Amino acid sequence: MATSLTTTPIVALDFSSAEQALALVDSLGERCRFYKVGNELFTAAGPEFVRELRDRDCDVFLDLKFYDIPNTVAGGVRNAAALGARLVTVHATGGPAMLRAAVAAAGSTCGVLAVTVLTSQTADEIAGVWGREDALDIGAEVSRLAGLAAAAGAHGIVCSGKEAAGIRDQFGDRLAVLVPGIREADAAAQDQARVMTPEGAAAAGARYIVIGRMVTAASDRVAAMERLVRALD
Repeated sequence: MATSLTTTPIVALDFSSAEQALALVDSLGERCRFYKVGNELFTAAGPEFVRELRDRDCDVFLDLKFYDIPNTVAGGVRNAAALGARLVTVHATGGPAMLRAAVAAAGSTCGVLAVTVLTSQTADEIAGVWGREDALDIGAEVSRLAGLAAAAGAHGIVCSGKEAAGIRDQFGDRLAVLVPGIREADAAAQDQARVMTPEGAAAAGARYIVIGRMVTAASDRVAAMERLVRALD
């Protein structure tokens, strides 16, 4: 499926220290201006690290996956927006009230992405966790949760590349799709269950893709980033 949207790569700073993360940011320079800060780095380096990235004119995807009562989630999202985060995640399974509270707290400069089904989970695992005795259709679950996100006014959702095309077909440009679990065609899935190549995710309509070990574990990170940009172009 073709898409008129440009796919933006976001490099995941999955490090346990600010020094390691900034070393990557400095090495990539202008080749990447959008970074993901997740739980590992945020709990090590804190809000100050987000400010450091913003001071370097980098956009920040603050991937903390908020999941709590609406008022508590609203407070966390409000603080994320105040730090300058451009994107923030909450769990779609938190429900409509929580999603609406997050969107209201984010304001106009920070986009709320609703996490649907984690890319590390299989259909059988989800069925067990959610108490389903019948076979579970991941695509249908992602679509259902995406509907909650759209109704609440969210900027978009997080799903695997395997569900991205269906969401684009269903919602068009209404929901931005962010796809993690990106791997090169011949790479191992590692701790992910549903993976896709950068080109495949872009063709499926992903507006954002999160790049981790493709770049961070490469022997030449700059060359790996340049290959990725060429592939998306």
